[in-house]
Amino acid sequence: MDAGAGNLVFDPQIIRRFDINGPRYTSYPTADRFVEAFGSEAYQHWLGKRNIGAISRQLSLYFHIPFCNTICYYCACNKIITKDHGRSAKYLRYLARELTLQSSYLEGGDREVAQLHWGGGTPTFLSHDEMRQLMKETRKHFQLVDGGEYSIEVDPRKVDRRTVELLAELGFNRMSVGVQDFDRHVQQAVNRVQSEEETNAVIDAARACGFKSVSVDLIYGLPKQTLSGFGRTLDRVIETSPDRLSIYNYAHLPSLFKPQRRILEADMPSADERLRILALAIDKMTDAGYTYIGMDHFAKPDDELATAQRQGRLHRNFQGYSTHSDCDLLAFGISSISKVGPTYSQNVKTLDDYYDLLDAGVLPVYRGIELNADDLLRRSIIQSLMCHFELSIESMEIAHLIDFQKYFATELDDLRHMEKADLVRVDDKWITVQPRGRMLVRAISMVFDRYLRADRQRTRYSKVI
Repeated sequence: MDAGAGNLVFDPQIIRRFDINGPRYTSYPTADRFVEAFGSEAYQHWLGKRNIGAISRQLSLYFHIPFCNTICYYCACNKIITKDHGRSAKYLRYLARELTLQSSYLEGGDREVAQLHWGGGTPTFLSHDEMRQLMKETRKHFQLVDGGEYSIEVDPRKVDRRTVELLAELGFNRMSVGVQDFDRHVQQAVNRVQSEEETNAVIDAARACGFKSVSVDLIYGLPKQTLSGFGRTLDRVIETSPDRLSIYNYAHLPSLFKPQRRILEADMPSADERLRILALAIDKMTDAGYTYIGMDHFAKPDDELATAQRQGRLHRNFQGYSTHSDCDLLAFGISSISKVGPTYSQNVKTLDDYYDLLDAGVLPVYRGIELNADDLLRRSIIQSLMCHFELSIESMEIAHLIDFQKYFATELDDLRHMEKADLVRVDDKWITVQPRGRMLVRAISMVFDRYLRADRQRTRYSKVI
């Protein structure tokens, strides 16, 4: 079956053969490779390097808002279930402290922000006054440039038109709308009942308020999901004409995520049914004119993501695919991950630890990593494969001063069986992901993951498909 006007081929037999557990590569090395030896002082050191011109990139800001009114059983995010806004009020006071503390180490450095994202949890758990307060604190320390990407994740069950108008007033111009599935049986099985009417009302309000991009998130593989039911959901979503659509694979890992223990495995679609659902989704999206971006993302041909991919500017970070590749990412709130220079830093995961460290005037970082030359090389390779489906061997040799064939002799040998299956094409100048291999780009990228070679335990990761 051909999908996407020749840029994607969905082959169930090949997918079954190569569908293994693996990372999503929002970073390399992946967060499970971070070490506690890299802590607050190390992160502070790298923030300071921006002051002396060692790092001069624009900034991206991420705020983790962990609160949710109700629990969705499929969720694997770091969240806190509460209806008590006293908890969010306290959290915002500490976010303001972290903003002040992080920015104090940037004194004299560049403060221009080209990208900002509120994620969760449910960012729209915050009251209108709380949203105004957080954005005011942000603008106190940073300059949000005109034309930047300012996005927020939205739960339509918790948002009305006035809230959307406020978000636009605060400067947000992109919105990600959680849907997952419109089928009522599926919604009840995952404890997220959400009508089409309230979802469409939020999307319509975003467009009326001038949002540049509206993205819809779906999940396949959920309990009670069927081919016909998900097909109806896709048809209804396509009718709303979102600029982007993400169709995530549900990763059932109840040993890691307690809410998933409420999902009955007997209610989940079989592996074959999941593949049929995915195949249907690809057909419907490409028939509707969407471009396949990579992994589980689709976009309209004139959307910025599709344009960035055509122009070779597409990037991948902790929020997924992005058009800003040259930003350092400063993250705020529990469990959030920053990227500054050749480093990653992750904040503590609990509120108590977060509050205690900020009370002591210490950056709330508990682990991270400073990338070595090999990490930087492999990150470049994985980024190129994940974003552009091709890799210039000569470019890597020039940028990293290596002999590619010698350096990656083992990896190139491992790619041979993928080449025989027509997933990739390898020659002296290029590694190209073929249309048949694009759905399996995670598995192809894993060949270059040095940490996985040392540790073949992949049960911590979801399936590729």
